[in-house]
Amino acid sequence: MTTILAIHAHPDDIETLGAGTMALLAAKGHALKVVTVTAGDCGSSETDPVQTARIRRAEAAAAADLIGADYRCADIPDLSVFNDDPCRRRVTEMIRWAAPDIVLTASPADYHPDHEAVSVLVRDACFAASVPNYRTGDAAVMTGIPHLYFMDPIGGRDREGVRVVPDFGVDVADYFATKQAMLAAHKSQDSWVSKQHDISDHQASMEAWTRRRGRDFGVPLAEGFRQYRHHPYPRTPLLQELLGESLVTLNL
Repeated sequence: MTTILAIHAHPDDIETLGAGTMALLAAKGHALKVVTVTAGDCGSSETDPVQTARIRRAEAAAAADLIGADYRCADIPDLSVFNDDPCRRRVTEMIRWAAPDIVLTASPADYHPDHEAVSVLVRDACFAASVPNYRTGDAAVMTGIPHLYFMDPIGGRDREGVRVVPDFGVDVADYFATKQAMLAAHKSQDSWVSKQHDISDHQASMEAWTRRRGRDFGVPLAEGFRQYRHHPYPRTPLLQELLGESLVTLNL
């Protein structure tokens, strides 16, 4: 059994970009952990930050429970995620808590500053998690660096609108209903994404993107990933091997 950690900035980011893959891995019997670096406390115009954080943590936990995943929040404030030592130590503690073999995280280039900061923090925390003298909380120091993968950015493009090309994809058609249910758990975001992002239908937007990525791979529905293989991170294709027949290659 392999342990997989999905860690992203806000509740609903993982559901949008990686929940199908997580559901597939859960069905194969692997151990799943989910972390949001923030509670998404700025993601509402109807409730204050404390109320919003409480609502969104509960929604994230409910979504994770649908695939039997353990959920934790690093509780760094929304729009306050930076590549600094306090944030790095907190994210390192989350990785040590999960003790994963594989980490799925945010794209280095994306539309949101928290997404980009989380990507850098997780990359560096994967290294720091096995450094005994880099001390965090109570979680045990890891024995090695986990395999690291980046999810797609929102919409598959960076801040300048340039397409971000994944290394490989995951055919998630058989698990799309679970992905939909996981996103539906984030009910508080329906009005927020309508107001802030001008997206009137949160579910339809997610489905449109998953179908768009599917076309790149010649399947109905897909999620894309890139593996970080630079020294001294693991280079073996562990996630790809776990995916089996659900692994798909580009059809661009």
